[in-house]
Amino acid sequence: MRIADMDWRMVEDWLRGDDRGVLPLGSTEQHAGLSLMVDAILAEKVAVEAAAPLGVPVYPALPFGLAPYFQAFPGSITLRVDTYVAVVREVLDSMKRSGFRRILIVNGHGGNQPAAALAQEWMMDNPDCRVRFHDWWRAPKTWAQVQATDKIASHASWMENFPWTRLPTTPAHDEKPMVDIDIMKTMAPFETRNVLEDGNYGGRTQRSDAEMQAIWDVAVAETRAMLEAW
Repeated sequence: MRIADMDWRMVEDWLRGDDRGVLPLGSTEQHAGLSLMVDAILAEKVAVEAAAPLGVPVYPALPFGLAPYFQAFPGSITLRVDTYVAVVREVLDSMKRSGFRRILIVNGHGGNQPAAALAQEWMMDNPDCRVRFHDWWRAPKTWAQVQATDKIASHASWMENFPWTRLPTTPAHDEKPMVDIDIMKTMAPFETRNVLEDGNYGGRTQRSDAEMQAIWDVAVAETRAMLEAW
C-alpha cells in the first residue's frame, strides 16, 4: 500500500501487527527517448505491485541518486556519494523510529550501489533491524527473462521501455551497437555524452508490450517473494 494513500494512524495500526516496509530508490537521469524518471517510476511501481496483496506500506521512490556520468545531459540530477548515503541513512533511521524493523529496499538504479553497503553498516548499528537490498531488474529470475527476450539489453534501451516510462516522442524502431562500457566509465561527463549521443548504451529501442509485460510479471513476483520470505 502506498504511504501516499495512508495517514499516520493507518501506519500505526499496520505496525501493531507487522513491521515490514518498502523503500524504493530511483534516479532522475537521461534515458535517451524515455522519461528522465525511469528508474524512480519502475522502482516504485514494482514495489507497489509486489506489496499490494500483502498490505505492506511502500514509501515514494527517492527520486535522486548517483549519476555523475550523465551530468552533460540536461535534466539529469546527481547527489554526492556522502550526501546520498546520509539521506538514505536518515530515511532508514526515521522508518525505524516509526516502528519498521524489516525494510526491503527496492533499487532501480545501478549507480545507487553505495546504499547497499550502507544497508549492511546500518544493520551493524541497528542489530534489531533487517534490511534487504534488491536490484529489481537484475534479480536472477527477472534478468533471466530479460536475457531470454533479447541478450542485448542496456541502459535506456528496450529493457526500460515500458508503457509507463514511454513518452509520445520515444522512437520505436531505432537500434544501435553497444558502447564499450569499460572505456566509457573512465570518461568525464562531457565525453560520455559525445560517445552515447542519444543516451542509449546499445540495443533496440523497443520490444512488444507483451514481451515487456512478461518481464514485468516476473519482476513483481520475484520482489513479492522477498517480502513473503520474511
